[in-house]
Amino acid sequence: MKYYVTMTDKFMSGWGAAQGKINKLIIECETWQQAEQIEKAAHSRPEMRYVNIRTTKPRYGANVLESWKAWDDLGTVWTGGMQ
Repeated sequence: MKYYVTMTDKFMSGWGAAQGKINKLIIECETWQQAEQIEKAAHSRPEMRYVNIRTTKPRYGANVLESWKAWDDLGTVWTGGMQ
């Protein structure tokens, strides 16, 4: 089972590729522990809002830019050094 941590990136929303849109960062995790770590890290970042863990693959409408990342693509700022 995969877990998806979704959050709105207030800093990136509204400009660049997200001009006129909301930027949603979606991180795909392999375990619940990974998802909890990402959720914890997201809550410590002031630009991240509406942080959620879900088991269904998220899809948003045309007014949202989806930025997808995988656990393995992230650095220790997000993963807390977990393997």
